[in-house]
Order: sequence, then structure tokens, then C-alpha cells
Amino acid sequence: MSVLLLLTGCVLLQQAGSLRHTPGAANHALTDAEASDRVSGDVGSALARIFSYTPDGMAGTERSAKAALAGKAARQYEALIGRVREDVRAQRLTLSTQSVRVGVVSLRGDTAHLLVFLDQTARRGEGKATTSAAQLSVTARLHDGVWRVVDLTAR
Repeated sequence: MSVLLLLTGCVLLQQAGSLRHTPGAANHALTDAEASDRVSGDVGSALARIFSYTPDGMAGTERSAKAALAGKAARQYEALIGRVREDVRAQRLTLSTQSVRVGVVSLRGDTAHLLVFLDQTARRGEGKATTSAAQLSVTARLHDGVWRVVDLTAR
């Protein structure tokens, strides 16, 4: 009887150990709420800052982008902002962006994949404001304790 109990205990211990090595267990978005909250907060705040601008505040927006973006995302942003920079000043464009919802799809090591929903309100001069929604797939990497966006894809 004790041999049977010992054998059963060994089998159960082995099965429990194998559960720790499944793909779902490696995804800390499912197991580490604190880390997920941190990356979603950091990325959501960064996107709200870099996609908000005023005619007189473009320099600050671009400084925020340099701090928050790296790699492909930095190049994507520079191409985008390069196209609108003059229009912002000439047409007195203001864009205000808020992160409405940020979901961490996966979090493995220093890389996170997120789905971000944004609300954006645009105004040209003293004209009427228009509001629209945006959805982004985002890849972020942790570098020196800071989450930086490395890839953006509009959905």
C-alpha cells in the first residue's frame, strides 16, 4: 500500500511539474498581474503623450516620443510626424489622445504584445472638435527598467 501511495505521489508531482512548462505558463500576462499592469500603464500613458499635440507643443511631443519609442516604432513615428508637423502649425491642429483600454496579450521576459484602444479628439483652429477611435497592436520591450514601444500596427 505504501509503495502504491509513493508511486502515485511521484506521478502527481511529475504532472504538476510539467504544467509549469506549458506555453500558457510562460505567458506572464496570464500569471503576473503586477507586471501586466505596469506594462499596460506605461505603454498606454506613452501612447497618449506621443499622439497628443498642439501647434505650440510639438517639441515636447517629439521629446516624449524619443523617450518612449525605439527601433521600428521610432522610425514609423518619425515618418508620421514628419508628414503632419507643418500642417499642425499652419492649420493650428490640436490632437488629444486618451488610452481607453490596454490589454496585454502576451508577456514573456522583456517583451510584451499589447492591444491598445485609443480615443482621439482633433480640432482645427477654433473649429468644431471631432472624435474618433483608434486601435493599435503594440510590441514593447523592457530596457533598463523602462518599457519602450518597438513596433506599432494600426488595426
